[in-house]
Amino acid sequence: MKYLLPAIAWLILSVILLTLPGSQFPSSNWLSAIAFDKWVHIGMFAMMVFLWCWGITRFSARPKQKLKQIFVWVFILSCAYGIGMEYVQENLVIHRSFDVGDIIADIVGALCGLGYAWYRFIKK
Repeated sequence: MKYLLPAIAWLILSVILLTLPGSQFPSSNWLSAIAFDKWVHIGMFAMMVFLWCWGITRFSARPKQKLKQIFVWVFILSCAYGIGMEYVQENLVIHRSFDVGDIIADIVGALCGLGYAWYRFIKK
């Protein structure tokens, strides 16, 4: 169980960050010019998928075929979480809105995390 704690902590941190009111963020500056928000989403979801995959591989020994299935489910659930959080932002968080670009960044990040976890834990 202790190996899943980093993934759980990261999930809690991501919920906090994704539900902060929009007034907590700067309105417009040089960060928006470089799409910093999208890079944050990519990094956040890449780390989330990787930490869950890492924790799962450490939690119990499983055959590689089973790990592949679990890793794909981690990816799918992470994507669903990202999409769901956009609806939460739109409907429940003040000064936040639904952003398809964030969903795309979340999926790209989840794919990066999946790819790295696949390389580290399945291809070796």
